[in-house]
Amino acid sequence: MKTLVESIAKALVDDPTQVNVTEGTEEDTLVINLTVAKDDMGRIIGKEGRTAKAIRTILNAVSTKDNKKAILKIVE
Repeated sequence: MKTLVESIAKALVDDPTQVNVTEGTEEDTLVINLTVAKDDMGRIIGKEGRTAKAIRTILNAVSTKDNKKAILKIVE
Protein backbone atom coordinates (compact mmCIF):
# COMPACT_ATOMS: atom_id res chain seq x y z
CA MET A 1 0.00 0.00 0.00
CA LYS A 2 2.98 2.26 0.58
CA THR A 3 4.01 1.95 -3.07
CA LEU A 4 0.44 2.68 -4.20
CA VAL A 5 0.29 5.97 -2.30
CA GLU A 6 3.82 6.86 -3.37
CA SER A 7 3.11 6.32 -7.07
CA ILE A 8 -0.12 8.33 -6.93
CA ALA A 9 1.58 11.19 -5.09
CA LYS A 10 4.57 11.28 -7.45
CA ALA A 11 2.21 11.51 -10.43
CA LEU A 12 0.45 14.53 -8.93
CA VAL A 13 3.31 16.72 -7.71
CA ASP A 14 5.82 18.94 -9.54
CA ASP A 15 8.80 17.68 -7.50
CA PRO A 16 8.51 13.87 -7.12
CA THR A 17 11.89 13.67 -5.37
CA GLN A 18 10.35 15.35 -2.32
CA VAL A 19 7.65 12.67 -1.89
CA ASN A 20 8.23 10.61 1.23
CA VAL A 21 5.90 7.82 2.36
CA THR A 22 6.29 5.94 5.64
CA GLU A 23 4.24 3.17 7.19
CA GLY A 24 3.47 2.57 10.83
CA THR A 25 0.81 0.93 12.95
CA GLU A 26 -1.52 2.23 15.61
CA GLU A 27 -3.33 -0.58 17.40
CA ASP A 28 -4.65 -2.72 14.51
CA THR A 29 -4.62 0.04 11.87
CA LEU A 30 -1.96 0.64 9.23
CA VAL A 31 -1.03 4.33 9.19
CA ILE A 32 0.56 5.74 6.03
CA ASN A 33 2.23 9.15 6.42
CA LEU A 34 2.68 11.19 3.23
CA THR A 35 5.08 14.13 3.11
CA VAL A 36 5.53 16.34 0.03
CA ALA A 37 7.21 19.66 -0.72
CA LYS A 38 5.42 22.70 0.66
CA ASP A 39 4.68 23.98 -2.86
CA ASP A 40 3.00 20.69 -3.79
CA MET A 41 0.76 20.43 -0.72
CA GLY A 42 -2.14 22.06 -2.57
CA ARG A 43 -1.87 19.55 -5.40
CA ILE A 44 -2.13 16.62 -2.98
CA ILE A 45 -5.04 18.08 -1.02
CA GLY A 46 -6.91 19.50 -4.01
CA LYS A 47 -9.90 21.82 -4.05
CA GLU A 48 -11.96 21.29 -0.91
CA GLY A 49 -9.87 18.18 -0.19
CA ARG A 50 -11.18 16.23 -3.15
CA THR A 51 -7.81 14.80 -4.24
CA ALA A 52 -6.90 13.71 -0.71
CA LYS A 53 -10.34 12.13 -0.32
CA ALA A 54 -9.89 10.24 -3.59
CA ILE A 55 -6.50 8.90 -2.50
CA ARG A 56 -8.01 7.82 0.83
CA THR A 57 -10.89 6.10 -1.00
CA ILE A 58 -8.48 4.09 -3.17
CA LEU A 59 -6.42 3.18 -0.10
CA ASN A 60 -9.54 2.12 1.77
CA ALA A 61 -10.68 -0.07 -1.13
CA VAL A 62 -7.31 -1.84 -1.35
CA SER A 63 -7.04 -2.33 2.41
CA THR A 64 -10.60 -3.66 2.66
CA LYS A 65 -9.80 -6.19 -0.05
CA ASP A 66 -6.90 -7.42 2.13
CA ASN A 67 -9.15 -7.45 5.24
CA LYS A 68 -7.11 -4.69 6.87
CA LYS A 69 -7.73 -1.13 7.96
CA ALA A 70 -5.52 1.69 6.71
CA ILE A 71 -5.56 5.47 7.02
CA LEU A 72 -3.61 8.20 5.24
CA LYS A 73 -2.11 11.12 7.10
CA ILE A 74 -0.79 14.03 5.06
CA VAL A 75 2.05 15.57 7.05
CA GLU A 76 3.11 19.18 6.57
